[in-house]
This record gives sequence, structure tokens and C-alpha cells, in this order.
Amino acid sequence: MAGIGVKLQKIYEKQTILANIAGFGYSTMVTVAPMFVVIGTVLLMGLTLGYETVGYARRGLFSGTVLYIFIFSLLTAAPFNAVLSRYMSDIIYEETYEDILPCYHVGLFCNILLSCAVGIPFCIREYVTGGVNPVFVFTGFCGYIALVLVFYSMLYLSICKDYQKISLFFLLGMAAAFGLACIFVKVFHREVAYSMLLALTCGFFLTAVLEAATIKSYFKRNSGRYRRVFTYFRKYWKLVATNFCYTLGLYIHNFVFWNTDLRMTVADSFVYAPSYDMATCLAMFTNLSSTIIFISRVEMHFHERYKAYSEAVIGGRWEDIQNAKNRMFRQLSAELMNLVRIQFIISVAIYLVCVVVLPQFGFSGMVMQIYPCLAAGYFILFLLYAEIIFLYYFNDLTGALAASVSFCLVTFLVSVISCRLSDLWYGLGVVIGSFVGFTVAYLRLRWVERHMDEHTFCVGILFPVKRGKRPSARVYQKNNKEVGGR
Repeated sequence: MAGIGVKLQKIYEKQTILANIAGFGYSTMVTVAPMFVVIGTVLLMGLTLGYETVGYARRGLFSGTVLYIFIFSLLTAAPFNAVLSRYMSDIIYEETYEDILPCYHVGLFCNILLSCAVGIPFCIREYVTGGVNPVFVFTGFCGYIALVLVFYSMLYLSICKDYQKISLFFLLGMAAAFGLACIFVKVFHREVAYSMLLALTCGFFLTAVLEAATIKSYFKRNSGRYRRVFTYFRKYWKLVATNFCYTLGLYIHNFVFWNTDLRMTVADSFVYAPSYDMATCLAMFTNLSSTIIFISRVEMHFHERYKAYSEAVIGGRWEDIQNAKNRMFRQLSAELMNLVRIQFIISVAIYLVCVVVLPQFGFSGMVMQIYPCLAAGYFILFLLYAEIIFLYYFNDLTGALAASVSFCLVTFLVSVISCRLSDLWYGLGVVIGSFVGFTVAYLRLRWVERHMDEHTFCVGILFPVKRGKRPSARVYQKNNKEVGGR
């Protein structure tokens, strides 16, 4: 996120309504705009190409393929993103930019290897058991790998503060996808569902190529030090576990309901619960603005307090350090409370609009019964995300890991119980799991505040640690001959 605040400062310094709107729009562009571009492209394809005329089974196959592409590309990227981001930050701090390409290549190899290990067996099952056309299966797998490449390269562009280019590349890729879909259907008269999938795959590959080319243009020297990257996975394994558990927790409640009576099975391979998944999507959109608010406010306010504290530690007096620390934690508390207040107002407003408007567009019945509980759960969930980011600021990897693991585990266990309750309480797993994770993270932040001095000044070591023969325990020896001669 570092770097957004400089741009936002320039926007907000005018202190006008138009400036506030522009600042919110910029924050939206650098956070959630790519997701809205992809969703908008798929919807526009469906409206333009007559997707509603496609058979029910074929639509289910397309929907399941796209759903699985997104979910599992995020899950396979999760173990690598956080630790590679830490490595990149250290490299930029050390100004050894020639080490960035080794990091890019090692992370790309590991990510592709894990993605193929997950995707290839599923595609074999889809073809053998489900009897799906091998061309359709291969196209879906290519789309999956392409999106993996997109998400992976996004990490490096984000660290390089090229948020505008990320949105631009998504826009170009999805514009190409829409154009290709129209050509496949209107000119070559190909089947609608396959044309949409093939076009999305081409669009994702174009986005990935543009991102990779930009990275290569920034970093042209390669030091060849690949082994150091692997040492970071061992040293910062908590980052790997934290990011994976948090990402898994986002979807683990969906996996539970995919094994209930709500599920729909397509080609004996794709399993999902349309009503529960749609309610989850609505709940996420209801609270998505919290990500935008958090990033803009943290970059605008908290980051300055954190920077002031760091500078005081380097060269300030003890009184200056204590004052900077107190101001920093007061700002942290204020940001969390402001996020709760602002997002609560926005979520309530969006919730009321959804309850009134969506039934007129066919969203009713079980979807709207499940939606309220999930909306409350995602409200707490995005607050948990903010606390984990704050724990990252203080390098408290143990606290972040405890929060994400407790969130994921409790969400799974309570979802197993809630699926046996009435549909009004299906989202209880997300509510309780997010609340438990939020509580753990909050208590850990308070612990960090109380032990900030020890964390800052007592983490280092005075003597280098190395392997070798243990020195003798004798610290003093009396010389008897010398004493007798006297």
C-alpha cells in the first residue's frame, strides 16, 4: 500500500467535495477496479451474445469453470504472495535491485508448480468422469493458469506502486476479451459458452503478458542469487501460513455448503451451491468499500504516525520516542473506530437498497434469507483484515498467524453446525469465525502496544549465532604457581 498516500495527499489537499470524490475514485481504482472490470465484462458478454439462450447444463458448466478458476487461482497464489512481498520490500530497502528477477522467477516457478499440481488432476477427472469436451477442459485450464500469472505479477506491480497500470492492463485485457467473444460468436458462429471462456482466457493471457513485460522493463539485471529466495520461505513461514489461512477462510464456509443439499453438481466434477454463493457475493459487495476506506485512511494518516515513530527510534530522545509511540497507537485506535463507523453506515445503506431493489430483479427466496447473516459476517471480516495489516506493520507475525488460523478454523467448525440450522443462520460460521479472529487480532495489538519497547529494542542479538564446538564453561582459573612464589 505504500505510496498511495502521496497521491491521495495531493488530491485531498484542495479540501473540496470534488476532491473527496476524486480521492475515493482513485482509491477504488487501485483496489477493486480490476474485479469490477472482469465482472462487468462477463455480464456484458452475456447480454450481448444471448447467454440466456444457452442450455441449463452448458451454463452450469461455464459458471462452474469460471468460479473454480477464480477461487483456486487465489488459493494457490496465497502461500507465496506475502513472503515474496516481504522479500521485495527488503530488496528495495537494500537497493539491490538485481535480486528482484531471481525472486520473480523462483516465485513464478513455485506458483505454477503448485497450481498445476492442483489443476491437472481436476481436469483429468473433468474429462474422464464428467465426459466434458477435452477442448473445453484444456481452455478452462489455460484460463486458470493465465489468471494465476495475472495475480502473481500484480504483486510486483503493486510493490512498484503501479496501481494505475494494473487497472489499465485489466481494462485492455477485458476489452480484448469482449471483442474476441463477439468475433467468435458473430463471425465464426462458435458456441456461446465456449466462446466466452476462450475469450476470457485470451484476455487473462494478454493482461499477464502486459504485466510481465512491464516488470521486465523495470528490472533488467539478474544477480542469479536464487537460493536466498528459498531461505525467506523458511525464515518467514508464518507469513505463508497466515496468508493461506486467511484466504482459505474466505471460501471455507462455501466449501462446507457445497456438500449440503444446496449443492449443484455439473459434469460430476464442479460442485457449488448457487443460492449460498450468490448470497456470499452480495455480502462481499456490501462491505467491499471498507477496503477502499481502510487503504486511503491508513495511507493518509496512520502511515505518517508510523514513520514519525520510526524516525524517533533512530535518532530521538526517550521522551520523543514515547510521545511518538503514544500518538501512533492513538491514531491506530482512531482509524479502526472510524472504519467501523463509516463502513457501518455504508453497509446499512447498501443492505437496505439490496433488500428493496434486488427482489425486483429475481433475487429473492433463499438468497435473501441467507444474505443478512453473511453481510454481518463480512462486515467483521474486513475489520479483521485491517487488524492483520496493522500487525504486519509491527512485524508481529505470530499474532497475525494466530488471528488467521483462529478465523479459518472457527469459520469451518461453526459452518458445519450452521448448515443444519434454518437458512436464516447459514452465515453464522462467517460471523462467529470473523469475530473470533477479530478478537484475537485486537488483543494481540493491545499486547504489542504494551510490549512495544521490548519489541523495538530487544529483538536483536549481541553476538552472531553460528554452529561449532561449544566453548568451555570455565571463566576463571587461579594460577597456583604464581601464588606460591609470592
